Amino acid sequence: MHSFSRSNSITSLSSACSDMDDTMQIFVKTITGDTLPITVPSSTSISTLRQLIALRTNLPAQDLRLVHAGKHLITSAKSDPSLAECSITRDSTLHLAMPLRGGAPKKIRCSFKECKDAAQRIVGDCGFCSGHFCGRHRLLEDHKCSGLEDCKKECHQQNADKLNSERTVAIKGV
Repeated sequence: MHSFSRSNSITSLSSACSDMDDTMQIFVKTITGDTLPITVPSSTSISTLRQLIALRTNLPAQDLRLVHAGKHLITSAKSDPSLAECSITRDSTLHLAMPLRGGAPKKIRCSFKECKDAAQRIVGDCGFCSGHFCGRHRLLEDHKCSGLEDCKKECHQQNADKLNSERTVAIKGV
């Protein structure tokens, strides 16, 4: 029967069994570059080691990711492998990593009813209804824009102003 005692410095988990050769010292390199020496039995599970490291670093245990030999040491509800099962031996170095947050930006989809196509950048944005549209629905008539009448009036006024500014006046008597 094994009973575990916790040392005052939270650096080791020592077994009360008579076989002290079972314990080993491993090193954990943190994100800041510090190296933590930890003495644990080889039968220690990865989740127990993660809890021990969480106590030492004051970081939440669920956010810690341990990497050994380029592989992430993953625990699940079904399996919680020991250090020996993960080929972690005496004087091994584990690297601490934080989980990745975020990801790629979400693609903007067409705002037209049931269309699932990606919206076109810049040319797919409607200034009248603030919608984002794909190539098939980007024109005001195609997506039945509520600002269509305002757009037509605005365009008509712009064209009229342009024509008036370019009008030539015939001078009589020259």
